Amino acid sequence: MDDATLTSVPHPADPASLPGNPAVLQQMIRELLATLHARDRELEGVRHRLDQLLRRLYGPRAEKIDPAQLLLFAEAPQEPAAPAPPLTTDKPMPRHPGHGRRRLPRDLPRQQILHELPEAERACPGCGHARAPIGRERSERLDYRPASLFVVEHVRVTYACPRCQAQAERALVETAPKPPAPLERALPGPGLLAHVSVAKYADHLPLHRQARILERHGLLLPRSTICDWMAAMAVSLTPLCQRMRELVLLSRLIQTDDTPVPVLDGRRDRTRQGRVWVYLGDRLHPYTVFDYTPTHSRDGPETFLRGFHGYLQADAYAGYDALFRADPALFEVGCWAHARRGFYEARTSDPERAHAALAWVRRLYDVEDAAKATLPEGASPDRAEAALLERRQAEAVPLLSSFCQWLQEQRRQVLPKSPLGQAVSYALGNWAALTRYTEQGFLPPDNNASERALRGIGIGRKNYLFFGSDTGGRTAAVHYSIIAGARRHGRDPFAYLRDVLTRLPALPADRLDELLPDRWQPAAAAPTP
Repeated sequence: MDDATLTSVPHPADPASLPGNPAVLQQMIRELLATLHARDRELEGVRHRLDQLLRRLYGPRAEKIDPAQLLLFAEAPQEPAAPAPPLTTDKPMPRHPGHGRRRLPRDLPRQQILHELPEAERACPGCGHARAPIGRERSERLDYRPASLFVVEHVRVTYACPRCQAQAERALVETAPKPPAPLERALPGPGLLAHVSVAKYADHLPLHRQARILERHGLLLPRSTICDWMAAMAVSLTPLCQRMRELVLLSRLIQTDDTPVPVLDGRRDRTRQGRVWVYLGDRLHPYTVFDYTPTHSRDGPETFLRGFHGYLQADAYAGYDALFRADPALFEVGCWAHARRGFYEARTSDPERAHAALAWVRRLYDVEDAAKATLPEGASPDRAEAALLERRQAEAVPLLSSFCQWLQEQRRQVLPKSPLGQAVSYALGNWAALTRYTEQGFLPPDNNASERALRGIGIGRKNYLFFGSDTGGRTAAVHYSIIAGARRHGRDPFAYLRDVLTRLPALPADRLDELLPDRWQPAAAAPTP
């Protein structure tokens, strides 16, 4: 047996490295079983693909089976087994929703088509008299009508005094004022602008594809023109986006994360990496604001967070360290999802220790789940935070103390550059930030909310591939902020954006808060300006 084979053989578990907490040991067993099941499924998939590859290379192409081969697996006929008695239980079986066709929404427009018998077929075959209608049978089919463009023509009437018209020097002429437009001296109305923005930044449809769709409707628009619309639209929406940023900075907690996006650069023959950052306000300031920076330096978050004092939850990006050192009123909150990821990736190289760490983390989340499950229905947010803080202090803090001691013991035994050694170093190096969530009931244990907010960026860049420039990145950040705000509050992004574009040009600056996504009311229900 060679050295490579020897190193691949898993070593037996060291009893000294196992945690002494029975609950953690039980969770460790569950994590090990889950990993084994996942490995078995992966192995089955690999074997299946290997069989297909070997058959493609060396076996027959036809998927036929020799009937004589089935005789090798033939078994003697057996007597039919008696039917099993019905299962009885004291508890009623849970009712599951049916899987049949769902009823169509009643608010959908309906077009009724009446089908009648021809006159020649209405005669009764028995007596020959005309048969009268006695009922109607109804059936529904869901159909689709493609979206259509239309033109809104604004006609302004001009008025003049007929008496004064006789004297040219005294002629008084006045025309009805032109309503404000989302984009001055531009073709699109608010509906078309909202549609293009939502299609790109919510549904990830690049502008060149949208141009082809519009061409099918008979409208030939260059992609560059639509791109100019989005840039001008972002300028109009910037005051609203800036107002959301000001309110986010008043939060007790801000969650943030970032993701790279390729950006075209005319000075080089390839793209460079720009950065999109997201900042999530707390429940009292429920806004999601995106920001774009040309680089990954600390200047981006330092500029955005200027004036913020409170808790900042992020990954262990070194660019935040200077912010925490410069402001004693800014507190770092770590992310247990990031810390757990390192142990998960180390589960194949050091399964015993890695699964033990995963069990510890699972126990921490069990405390969170149990606290939320025991809350009375309809509890206020303040009461929920107080109950969660009490549960964390009673159960999570002792778990974290024993977990930290176990991690320190493992650091002396594992190689620093091994996957598990790096995971242990990450956890211990950020331990103060990782345990800070136990100090307040409104602090979450992980930063998953900001990671979810960035998923749309990841899907979008697979479609539009890159930003055309830094200006395009800043334009995208404004659009993403407006659409994310609408989605966070369950608004229809198209209806919200169309109404905002309609009202924003004529809305006074001191009433801008009426258009915030959590306070917005459709125009029909909005107060009259």
